Amino acid sequence: MLTKRIIPCLDIKNGRTVKGVNFVDLRDAGDPVELAKIYSDEGADELVFLDISATEERRSTLIDLVRKVAATINIPFTVGGGISAVSDVEVLLQNGADKVSINSSAVKNPQLINDLARKFGSQCVVVAIDAKQIDGEWMVHLVGGKVPTEIRLFDWAQEVEQRGAGEILFTSMNHDGTKNGFANEALAILSKLVNIPIIASGGAGNIQHFVDTFVEGKSDAALAASVFHFKEIEIKTLKTALKNNNIEVRI
Repeated sequence: MLTKRIIPCLDIKNGRTVKGVNFVDLRDAGDPVELAKIYSDEGADELVFLDISATEERRSTLIDLVRKVAATINIPFTVGGGISAVSDVEVLLQNGADKVSINSSAVKNPQLINDLARKFGSQCVVVAIDAKQIDGEWMVHLVGGKVPTEIRLFDWAQEVEQRGAGEILFTSMNHDGTKNGFANEALAILSKLVNIPIIASGGAGNIQHFVDTFVEGKSDAALAASVFHFKEIEIKTLKTALKNNNIEVRI
């Protein structure tokens, strides 16, 4: 059985780590470089860095900050936000990223997934999907959740796998920041539909939520932000609890 991964997420706005609820009401959560070092030292399996306003502000990711974070950690590092071309990815990989996460740009130009997978390998390409459950249907949203689409989550997940994505990072907008648990029903459906790893995001509030997403949601990894940033859950404690629940993790 493959080990399950714990992934802290740094949502970056104006050079600072921020966290909100349902994608709004952002509050400051600290210096990204300091947080990155803490998580790497505490035993996080990977780190995700999302420049959450890059797409909306129509600019590229904050390269200097990416370079500083990469220099302080020794775990795989995924960077997203404002990536719309092969050249953007080349710059990020040269500055310390191991993988990239694309979201709005992949929906607007699905061929980008194929192009990145062909040039850098599928293992480098994470497609992030922000979706909201509306009248029982999970619908994809863009630009940090601000722009609804007519695309269904499960259709899009299958397409991104076919196009060469190596992983899917699924964030439930309904659950984001609520601390009521992950969207395990949707996650379980996703894990049946595709053969690539699914990262669960949105809703972590306690250790049991992580147990549930691995057992009920069949998630391959769990991503969280505020519970780590505000020291509500320590990664070492979390991993010990997962191990005690017979969930394989790297300690």
